Amino acid sequence: MIVLGFLAADVYKALWWINQQTGAVEFGVGVGTLVLAVNLVMLSGYTFGCHSMRHVVGGMMDRLSTSKIRTLRQSAYDCSSCLNRRHGLWAWMSLFTVAFSDIYIRLCSMGIWTDWRIF
Repeated sequence: MIVLGFLAADVYKALWWINQQTGAVEFGVGVGTLVLAVNLVMLSGYTFGCHSMRHVVGGMMDRLSTSKIRTLRQSAYDCSSCLNRRHGLWAWMSLFTVAFSDIYIRLCSMGIWTDWRIF
């Protein structure tokens, strides 16, 4: 989950562009921002839907109904269980988005590709 925090910080940093004329930092979204955001969503779906996450958020008890914070714990467990139904799909999609985002960033940094600004 720490890695997801770093990826979220990268998405936030990708939202801010340096204006070449003025040198000021401005808000904007580019293709790279979308690539990094999709990567974050796919990895988050994979992470929060894994079996161990289900155990952390809702498990560690024999019955959820006896928990003092039952509604919060049950909601977290249900959300993780929903993501877990497609855990294999999340795994494959996150694998490809990680690879593509790494390639995209590398090629943009080498000047081979241009990170087009959408707005």
